[in-house]
Amino acid sequence: MKTRHLLQLVLLSALWGASFLFIRIASPVLGPQVAAALRIGLATLTLMAIMRATRQPWPWQHWRELTGLGALTVALPFLLYAWAALRLPAGYSSLLNTMVVPFGVLASAWMKEDTLSLRKWLGCLCGVVGVAFIVQLGPVQPTPELVLAALACMGAAACYGVCTPWMKRSTQRISPLAIAAGIHADALVMLVPGAAWDWPKARFTLPALLAVLVMGVVTSGLAYWLNLRVLSQISPVAAMSSAFMIPLFGVAWGHIFLGEALGPGMLWGGALVLLATSLVTGFNPLRLLAFLRAR
Repeated sequence: MKTRHLLQLVLLSALWGASFLFIRIASPVLGPQVAAALRIGLATLTLMAIMRATRQPWPWQHWRELTGLGALTVALPFLLYAWAALRLPAGYSSLLNTMVVPFGVLASAWMKEDTLSLRKWLGCLCGVVGVAFIVQLGPVQPTPELVLAALACMGAAACYGVCTPWMKRSTQRISPLAIAAGIHADALVMLVPGAAWDWPKARFTLPALLAVLVMGVVTSGLAYWLNLRVLSQISPVAAMSSAFMIPLFGVAWGHIFLGEALGPGMLWGGALVLLATSLVTGFNPLRLLAFLRAR
């Protein structure tokens, strides 16, 4: 994997790490269905504007494929994470999101988009241990609601992981921008009925609306486009490795903007996450140092 691909994955991790904080701000106020629909709606408008500016045609002939991808990689995960945010701290959700990689490793091998190796399995293990150090999960009461919220996060991660190799194949036939716009438009249609039902109960506070605005335009619209561009050039497993770095950034953003304390596991956890990323992607970190030194 090239240095620019790694830097793009780091950028995606930073953006998606912040999204868990924004979900915690928006979902309890707006409600999961309204928050998810507004986020997807803004992402759709953003991508539609880019499509129009670049004069790219809509991939109508691939509507069945994009509808399936829209349901499993946008509509369902966004709704599950928004619902889980009512019951789980952002750190828990970001930790459970790392399950994307094990699910994706198995799916990629099954679809023959990647191969299994001991190095990649060790990378998965290091990543899970690393994010556990970072988030420093404390004892919680195993209530039915908490268990359901955790299962919702794992379900969302499974959707992402299983569909990533499918998405990889799609990028070989459809442009990344067209895929991003198509799946968000399809997902919006799916979530509009539920959002309309819950609309009267939503409280449209300024912080919630700003959180949704950033998620829709940046962490969904632009980030999905960037993710698909990277995915079209590297293996599915390498692309999913950004999931290991998301908790690292999630905790960092919480410390910078919300004044949350940094636990002592941050150093060791961060090192393990970087090691996991190197193992799964096959990227030599010495190349990154050489790249930065050359600049």
